Amino acid sequence: MMQTDFLNVVITEKKVIANDYCVLILRSVHGGDLPEFSAGAHISVKTPQGGMRHYSLANSPLERGHYLLAINAYKVVRAASLSLVKETNIGDILEILPPENNFELVPAEEYLFIAGGIGITPILAMCRKLLSEGHENFHLVYCTQSRESTVFADQLAEAGLAPHVTLHHDEGDIANSYDFWPYFETPAQTHVYCCGPKPMMEMVQDLSGHWPESQIHFEDFNPVEVLQHDDVSFTVFLRKSNTRITIPQDQTILGTLRNHGYDLRSSCESGTCGSCKTRLIAGETDHRDLVLSNDEREDFIMICVSRAKGGEITLDL
Repeated sequence: MMQTDFLNVVITEKKVIANDYCVLILRSVHGGDLPEFSAGAHISVKTPQGGMRHYSLANSPLERGHYLLAINAYKVVRAASLSLVKETNIGDILEILPPENNFELVPAEEYLFIAGGIGITPILAMCRKLLSEGHENFHLVYCTQSRESTVFADQLAEAGLAPHVTLHHDEGDIANSYDFWPYFETPAQTHVYCCGPKPMMEMVQDLSGHWPESQIHFEDFNPVEVLQHDDVSFTVFLRKSNTRITIPQDQTILGTLRNHGYDLRSSCESGTCGSCKTRLIAGETDHRDLVLSNDEREDFIMICVSRAKGGEITLDL
């Protein structure tokens, strides 16, 4: 599991939209096309502060000459993202990792997209993909506080997309929240994609509890609590190298293995990207990631955040 080489891109456009969001357009420093991506994909960006952060790509996958990002500009609570907004200018060079996709648009007859705030970015790329393919059977419900805080409002009003979009503004009053129950009351063949604030995604998860899990898809880049006060030390057995290593209660598997000389791929290190996905051979695991499905958790672990519940786990490393 080797670290992927970084790509150098240049900021060619930077502007604030919808009051509180910064839009960046990135192009290759060498000109020409950037690596291809699929709708729902994200890139990892090394911020001026040095941290790696994930940002969904909002442009159509057919647009290979640039990547379009939108970042919460003034309300971010993570310093790395804030440094990307405050400490960069047009013409600056950034290092990024190639696109990855943990929010893949699967083939379906019908789609329901639910977005809130900055969560519109991967959803917009999905809508653009469907339009480019002539797929008309989809609808987007996009919830924001006001028209002024609606990211990509102009693009959503374009002739081809507007008939598929419902914009809802709650004006900051929870009593004005959108009623999604009519969409979920009767299970259908629709695939649902949701990206937005945690309360919104928890609400959709609750409403869709009687639907097949495989039809409900979430994207969540909010960090998880990596280390917890009641964590205990445990042992990892690395099957390929026939080695046992103790993971202290205050360290992650990823960090400990790196300290022992293992060159392991990672990106977010917060359980939200899937870069460090590792095959799990045996052992009782405390899964803390926001990526793996329930079925995948039988065979995989995200070693940046998840741990054994005690004792020993075996990894395919």
